[in-house]
Amino acid sequence: MKNLVTGATGLVGMHILLDLLSKGEKVKATFTKNSRLENVKKLFKFYNKESLLSKIEWVEMDIEDVIQVFDTVKGIDHVYHSAAIVSFLKRDQSKMSNINIKGTANIVNACLEYKIKKLGHISSVAAIGRKGDGKYSEINSWVESNDNSFYAISKNKAENEIWRGVQEGLESVIVNPGIIIGPSTWNRSSTTLFKKISSGLSFYPSGLNGFVDVRDVSNSIIELMNSSLSSERYILVAENLTYESVFKNISKSLNVKPPSYLASARLMNLVWRIDYLISLITRKNPKITKETAKTSSQKNYYNNEKIKKQIGYKFKSIEDAIENTVKYILEFKQ
Repeated sequence: MKNLVTGATGLVGMHILLDLLSKGEKVKATFTKNSRLENVKKLFKFYNKESLLSKIEWVEMDIEDVIQVFDTVKGIDHVYHSAAIVSFLKRDQSKMSNINIKGTANIVNACLEYKIKKLGHISSVAAIGRKGDGKYSEINSWVESNDNSFYAISKNKAENEIWRGVQEGLESVIVNPGIIIGPSTWNRSSTTLFKKISSGLSFYPSGLNGFVDVRDVSNSIIELMNSSLSSERYILVAENLTYESVFKNISKSLNVKPPSYLASARLMNLVWRIDYLISLITRKNPKITKETAKTSSQKNYYNNEKIKKQIGYKFKSIEDAIENTVKYILEFKQ
């Protein structure tokens, strides 16, 4: 069995890569000219798996390049598609459209052409579609709403490409993780939150959301890929938690003072506007955008019963996920 992991230098991709190699699987991994392979080396060192690094077959691939995608997929049995852009900045919308939507279409077309055995797609709970505060499961249909970020729209359209492939005979499973907690550098993924809290964040937003350990994202997609299940999507959320509780748990693990002031929806609405003006002056990315301000004030609950019932999956606690992430941060003194 030969596996392909796209986006193998990202938080999820690195863990899928590590877990497949730990199982003795053959893996081809994609990177781009902007990828930092040293992050993969750090992660493997953190898990004491440095000996597996030499077993990775690296290939540079631009997911927007049809020829490169087809060349990379040829000869593969299982494709784990985790390559994506996560951004809430307006200027990144075109990039997200090209990578998240068109890139996924290229992967699907290559999988169909070479009749690969199965495709595993890493999506997001955002792709389910939000309509303000609410409860969500896999049966929810997309709802057009101002509460959907462009990132959410791009991930939903990427899923539509997967379903198109399924209609054309492709075996595939989709996972929809909540906010992913896991070891990464300060300036990437949810680890930026750890950086802000470590620097002395004073406020916490009023919302509630679904959280999951990156190790569960990796383990569950691999388990699903090796099962007979297909044409299904699965919500990956270990716990639905308030931002207040998560922020305080992170503060405790980092041994810093926790945020103590509630940031209401009205205050968050003011803050993103101020931050936007500051970004125009400093020419730096805003720390809070209109979309993140809105989402952090919502109370969104996600049902994880489907994957627990169908494959008996047991999630790690978010406390465990936070401790694992902090251990990584302290080890590499970020």
